[in-house]
Amino acid sequence: MSELDPGELLPSERMQTQVLEGEVTQIHRGNQYAEEGDTFTIDGTTFEVTAVRERTLGELTDADARAEGMEDLAAYERLLERAHENFEWDDDSEVVLHRFERQ
Repeated sequence: MSELDPGELLPSERMQTQVLEGEVTQIHRGNQYAEEGDTFTIDGTTFEVTAVRERTLGELTDADARAEGMEDLAAYERLLERAHENFEWDDDSEVVLHRFERQ
């Protein structure tokens, strides 16, 4: 287990604020950025990574999108399209789930 820089896992200050406010409890990334048991601290509040596993975009649900601070899966897809140049949703694309909780 190690202490992560929150910016490594959470790519924006907006997202870090959403984590602090309890609006974001997980993030899917293209690569693995943490191990289960790793921790990170935002403004004096510590979070522990509780799950890390590979998935595909096709496995994501509206509940996953809400856990990432989005209204639903369609909104999540639109966000990815805006955030990543030349992004196209492919159900077979592999992503890595990172789930965390406040300690």
